[in-house]
Amino acid sequence: MPSSVQFQRYNTNNTEMVTVNAISNGVNCAKQGRYVLTALKLTVPETVTNHHDAHIVGPNQCYSVVIQTINASVSTVWSVVRRFDNPQGYKHFVKSCNVVAGDGIRVGALREVRLVSGLPAVSSTERLDILDEERHVISFSVVGGIHRLRNYRSVTTLHGDGNGGTVVIESYVVDVPHGNTKEETCSFVDTIVRCNLQSLAQIAEKL
Repeated sequence: MPSSVQFQRYNTNNTEMVTVNAISNGVNCAKQGRYVLTALKLTVPETVTNHHDAHIVGPNQCYSVVIQTINASVSTVWSVVRRFDNPQGYKHFVKSCNVVAGDGIRVGALREVRLVSGLPAVSSTERLDILDEERHVISFSVVGGIHRLRNYRSVTTLHGDGNGGTVVIESYVVDVPHGNTKEETCSFVDTIVRCNLQSLAQIAEKL
């Protein structure tokens, strides 16, 4: 049955500004300000919200949710998001992607992603865990690579806003690297995810 979804993000300090300056590499990612993420009341099927609720967060992990509204239909946005074999289609920090195992857009496929310079990472090996074409749900896990974000898993769902547009909800869980706090880790990853979703909006709105 449908349910009303409300997500919250931790308050953080000015770490995000430092993160943006360090990783943006020329990409302009408009910030949403320092605040607890606005509660978003959105009626969606429980079968979809369960994907976000299914994250198991360990004692040394952080969890967060980023939400983006897009002035384009769900089908248009989904045509970009579903391309597990082409993340660089909207993710600025991805330099290239090569599917190394399985079909590029089938559950179980593995991709090797090379990242742009300026990030504290070189590559990421990622597995497609969920691809629900009917409910517009995609999820992947990081299973290897040269980076600091261990055991990263994200779930992205698309929802109609009732006015012909789309609301994108992306949640994730990731290990907190040694020497960092949960707040710092979430701030860093939130910035990357938000940049990706803002890029997605710009691209989808032109299709």
